[in-house]
Amino acid sequence: MARLRALHQPRGRREQQALLLEGTHLVQEVLKRSLEPALLLATPAWCEAHPELLAALPAATVLRTAVPEVLDAAASTRSPDGVLLELPAACLPEPRREADPPDFVLALDRLQDPGNLGTLLRTALAAGVEEVWLADGADPLQPKVVRASSGAVLALPVVRLDGDGLGQRLRAARQRGRQVVATVVPGPGAAGAVPYWQLDWSAPTVLLLGNEGAGLGAALAAEADRQVTIPHSPLVESLNVAVAAAPLLLERWRRRQAP
Repeated sequence: MARLRALHQPRGRREQQALLLEGTHLVQEVLKRSLEPALLLATPAWCEAHPELLAALPAATVLRTAVPEVLDAAASTRSPDGVLLELPAACLPEPRREADPPDFVLALDRLQDPGNLGTLLRTALAAGVEEVWLADGADPLQPKVVRASSGAVLALPVVRLDGDGLGQRLRAARQRGRQVVATVVPGPGAAGAVPYWQLDWSAPTVLLLGNEGAGLGAALAAEADRQVTIPHSPLVESLNVAVAAAPLLLERWRRRQAP
């Protein structure tokens, strides 16, 4: 159990090159995507209730049973739903090659809240985002993010960047003809910004969003060549980053579905 508990922390995930998945839904997501977990740990009651999932496990996956108290001790949540998975990090999707850059990217500046990050990853996958770039902030492989993403992290390439890594990516994206779009709060400081529905979302796009508290850093904001707003009532100063991202990300999808 110590091996699984180590996956609660970044150091353990780095050393073992693996992540911890908890709950039946994530087991289903892993099997749906034909991924190969190294270990499935479940209670006897869970095994009895889910014979079809056990039958679908890859032959190389180690199956172990444990009483609920032991499983709870290995889990990061109070209610792990009777099952845990250890998934090798090598199973996660690889970023695109430099010669074949993505056309739709979500770039996040120092996002701190695991729930926000997980929600953003789930929305990004639903909107057809091809890659996510993260400048520091929350670890996308921590159990809270994986749960909040509802398994989206298993299907969406995520690139973690330190220092000026995100700035360098944004500059390279502009040189390749991608528009870099930053959101700003409606008001006097938003001169030159347009409501998000007026942007040409058909162009290859990098959508850049900032930290929950401080917003987008000035150096990264300067890398954007487009600015958009999400008009809303002045009774609210600003929107939660995960809430604000939804209409922006899905606007591109909406236009592609329009007749």
